[in-house]
Amino acid sequence: MSAFLYAATRTPFGRFNGALAGVRPDDLAAAAITSTLARVPGLDPAAIEDVVWGNANGAGEDNRNVGRMAALLAGLPVAVPGTTVNRLCGSGLDAAMAASRTIETGDADVVLAGGVESMTRAPWVLPKPAKPFPAGDVTAVSTTLGWRLVNPHMPREWTVGLGEANELLGERLGISRERQDAFAARSHRLAHLAWESGFYDDLVAPVPGTGLVRDEGVRADSTPEKLAALAPAFRPPEQGGTITAGNASPLSDGASAMLLGSERAAAAIGAEPVARVAGRGVAALEPRDFGYAPVEAAERALARAGIGWDRVGAVELNEAFAVQALACIDGWGVDPALVNRKGGALAIGHPLGASGGRVLATLAGVLRETGERYGVAAICIGVGQGLAVVLENCAEQGGTR
Repeated sequence: MSAFLYAATRTPFGRFNGALAGVRPDDLAAAAITSTLARVPGLDPAAIEDVVWGNANGAGEDNRNVGRMAALLAGLPVAVPGTTVNRLCGSGLDAAMAASRTIETGDADVVLAGGVESMTRAPWVLPKPAKPFPAGDVTAVSTTLGWRLVNPHMPREWTVGLGEANELLGERLGISRERQDAFAARSHRLAHLAWESGFYDDLVAPVPGTGLVRDEGVRADSTPEKLAALAPAFRPPEQGGTITAGNASPLSDGASAMLLGSERAAAAIGAEPVARVAGRGVAALEPRDFGYAPVEAAERALARAGIGWDRVGAVELNEAFAVQALACIDGWGVDPALVNRKGGALAIGHPLGASGGRVLATLAGVLRETGERYGVAAICIGVGQGLAVVLENCAEQGGTR
């Protein structure tokens, strides 16, 4: 049995402390669920057999199984169960992969998947003291991004910050600051063009009460020259720093949702499938090399789909950092023009748990627009992991690459 993508939407992605800052993550998730189900009005919500939701932080208002909370807030019947998965930046894609496996095994015919993150509202946390009534001060730790409360048994080289890890990757692979800035400017340009052309109109739905209708971080006037003027954020220039606020993805808020089902679920859903999940791949390597992990994950997904790169007509790769995206493109040896035709996270934003749903839904949209048959969605994950999914276009005009 195969699993298919039937519908998908996401919220606009908001800037840190931006237009979505006042919205709780469980409400963001509920909004994505509501907008996705609105695309399939013939589906009885009671037919949804599970909700699988991705979330990376889970330390604040997204605690206690945000997948279940979002389903209830969205008005799904109380009999619809829900779970939350955490594979950090890959959580949303992991949720879709888990949902597709559930369908392929025959355990369910209709599963709702997605992910959410409010990096703005991620709280500070305090460790509990080892003894009561400690005399000293304690430090509140931000849960927005990156390592915190690190286990002292972890090797120090594994726990370097995300920025430094990617500085090391770029240094090892010889990826210049100029390439990174050019790639980042391209991301903004293509995202702006995609919005102007109407590509995202069916994939993005506003969050009620916010007034935000487009991704908040896209800068139509971004150029390599403007980006070149920004100072490195993680290493000083004299130490070879190349990563800046302009060629790294911004902190963001947002949610994405996807409806997956079996082929026989089409009648109950009241729609034809958009794409088939043809292959999945997961890979891991040294934690500090996490940016390169999608290379092997995609190779495994392609092998399981039974195809090679010569049959791939589109790639959606989450742009955590420009250097990381360029490393993966170089590692695959694919035509860069096939990658992120509609912009990427450098422009659109990267609300950790929601990004996997964004890349998968965008890939399905690109396949439908271009008529290509196969595409790859991939994402890098902190602590040295990567995920990838191969989609096959279900449209009659699907290509024969």
